[in-house]
Parts: sequence; C-alpha cells; structure tokens
Amino acid sequence: MRPAGLASVLLLVSSLLLPGGLSAVPQSFSPSLRSGPGAAACRLSRAESERRCRAPGQPPGGALCHGRGRCDCGVCICHVSEPGVYFGPLCECHEWVCETYDGSTCAGTCHCGRCKCDNSDGNGLVYGKFCECDDRECIDDETEEICGGHGKCYCGNCYCQAGWHGDKCEFQCDITPWESKRRCTSPDGKVCSNRGICVCGECSCHDVDPTGDWGDIHGDTCECDERDCRAVYDRYSDDFCSGHGQCNCGRCDCKVGWYGKKCEHPRSCPLSTEESIRKCQGSATLPCSGRGKCECGKCTCYPPGDSKVYGKTCECDDRRCEDLDGVVCGGHGTCSCGRCVCEKGWFGTLCQHPRKCNLTEEQSNSLCESADGILCSGKGSCHCGKCLCSAEEWYISGEFCDCDDRDCDKHDGLICTGNGICSCGNCECWDGWNGNACEIWLGTEYP
Repeated sequence: MRPAGLASVLLLVSSLLLPGGLSAVPQSFSPSLRSGPGAAACRLSRAESERRCRAPGQPPGGALCHGRGRCDCGVCICHVSEPGVYFGPLCECHEWVCETYDGSTCAGTCHCGRCKCDNSDGNGLVYGKFCECDDRECIDDETEEICGGHGKCYCGNCYCQAGWHGDKCEFQCDITPWESKRRCTSPDGKVCSNRGICVCGECSCHDVDPTGDWGDIHGDTCECDERDCRAVYDRYSDDFCSGHGQCNCGRCDCKVGWYGKKCEHPRSCPLSTEESIRKCQGSATLPCSGRGKCECGKCTCYPPGDSKVYGKTCECDDRRCEDLDGVVCGGHGTCSCGRCVCEKGWFGTLCQHPRKCNLTEEQSNSLCESADGILCSGKGSCHCGKCLCSAEEWYISGEFCDCDDRDCDKHDGLICTGNGICSCGNCECWDGWNGNACEIWLGTEYP
C-alpha cells in the first residue's frame, strides 16, 4: 500500500506537466470521494472506480485509462515520463504537439494531438488531417456556388465538368467536349500524354518551370519529357544528353562522335568532323539533305525503318509524292525519288490535274475565282476549275493561290523541317512527327 500522500503528489505533478493546465483529473472529481483522517480510503466501490476510469462504451474488464495510466479511486493517474505524452481525463490524449504539415502545426486548433478544424459556420468546408483543405476557396464570388455549379471541389481545387474551365469553373468552352478531347489527344492516343489535363482543347501539362519557361514536360499534348535526356535526373541541372547532344522532345540528338540513348558512348571514326560532314552533304545544301543523321561520313535516313526516305545523302523523299490524305501522286502516277511521274492524260506536281477538261472556259473560271472575285488571286492560271499557281513563285500555294508557304515554320533552314506539308501557312506533319515545324520525332526510336 502506497503512502496516502503519493497519489496527491502524482496528481500535482501531472497537472503541472500538462500544457494549458489540462489535467488527468476529471472536473467532477472531489477529494470527498476519500474518507478518513488521512484520506487514504476510497468511498467508491472497485467496480464504480473502474467504471469511471474506463472509456464510454467499453465493457467491464476493458483497459483502464486507455492502458496509459492507473485508476485511483475513479481518477486516472497518467504515466507521465515527459511533458504532454499522455494526458486527458482518461489518458486518452497522446502527443501534445500535433503533427506538422507544410512547415506549420495544424491549420486549425491542436486538440488532444489532433487538428480540430475551424468550421464555426457548420458547413464543414475545412477538413483534412491537418485542416489543410479549405473548400471555401472553390466558392464562386458571383454565384456563391461551389465551383460555379459546374464542377466538384477537392481540397480547395475545382475539377470542372466537361465543357467548363477556370479556377472556379466559371468559363464555358466554345467547342464540344469531343472536339476538346480530340485536340488534346497525343499521337499515342492518350489525352495530354497522361502528363496533363485538357482544358477546352488545350493541354495544361503537370510540370511547369517556376521561371515561366518550358518545364520538363511540354508540347501541345505534353508529349515531350526532357527528364528522359538526363543521365541522372535533376530538374535544375542542364546536363542534357551527357553534354554530347541536344534534347529534342525527351530524346537525345547526339553530336558527331557520340551515340547511345543519352549520348553517353563515344564513337571512334578515322574521319575529321569536317570530312564526315562533307561526305554526308554531297551536292545538297545540308548534311544528309536535312533528312538524316551523319555518322562518320555516312547518312542514316529517318524515320528509321521507313523506306520512303533514302539515297546516299537521303536526297530521295517519297513522302513528297503524297497529298494531305496520303494519296500517292493523286492516284494517277508513280513516285520516283520524291517526284511524281504522271500517267498519260494527267499533270501537276502530284498528278492532280487532268489534261482533258469538259468544262467551258466560263465555267472553269467561275470555280477559280477567290472571294474577292480575282482569278486565282492574280498569282496563277485556271485549268478546268483548278488554280495552277505560278511556278516562278515557288512559295505560292492554296486552292486559290492565296497562301504563302514562307509563313510556315522552319527548322534547320527547311520548311516544316522536311517532315510535313506546308498547308496555307501551317505545317501538316507526317506520321511520327510533331511540333510547329514538324521538328519533333515521336517514334519509338529516335534517329
């Protein structure tokens, strides 16, 4: 039997150690529960004493004081080895300081080791383990509705329904959800390449560089991931392609003398760089005609495995014989080294014009007039209802000779990088290529 004063000492120590004056002694406790001159005896029965030390709803025989203290005449004396470890009327509280979140302790009030969120208005919009979620941020100021009534809020962020966008889903798209998805679908069939979200036909990539420049993930459909170009990933490092190449949409384009997925392997070559380039260039204006990679004086034409680009200096590009629909020489000729050889009765760059015409001159000219009433925009002649643009001005194109191919983007001095067709100022890229100038190769193996 402990001395009668020991319990009082423990109670006093527990009271002093607990922050905010929280005591393990219930407010209903009264010293009158003990009797006798030395207050050693307890007036409660053992069953009643244990009932008071047991959590509500616990059956008889359950843990007293949550197993963190001892029951003394209906009062829990918590095991206090250091301040605030166990406290509360039934020693139910553990760890006085709440866990930290985002550098701060609880966005609400720390109570019994848990965050108590401030929901004084009773709407329950503040929640989370650390009260870090505040759905009041989703309320539209004008309509006073969550996400404007056009989306759902999760942890203070609006996730809009199809056809709506904005921080609070306040703007409606001017295109259909189907068209929006179509514009956001990458060549591999994934929406925003699974690296972003589609907002009204435009991809918002998950990774944005804090400087406001391109992040590691970019591209019209988030198809480019620059992290793949680094030997060891560090978003603040410029160590692309082992320092021996250029990162092109997440794939390394190695300098002469290097190879490998990240240009990590040196390649031995008896030729100097100048000799190698001279052999690859031949009579063309660019090494490998701008359609391949020069390695030790030999051209590797790309796309790899595609027989449409070939020749010692990749001078033949049979893709040039195809129209936007992929029809070769209009179906009226054969392709030879990138040029159409037309069948009898047909002519044109793509054998698209019949020599014989069943239209009168008046009928033909009426079909060649542009919106301003000028025949072929004054930059070509009319044949059988079709405009033949001036051959002297190579850059003139379009149904009514109203387009200027010089408006198309260039890369390495080539319009559409030679990997697409210039269609009225915009590059229409061939399969496997992307980018404003069709300069980005999306195939499984980069040339």
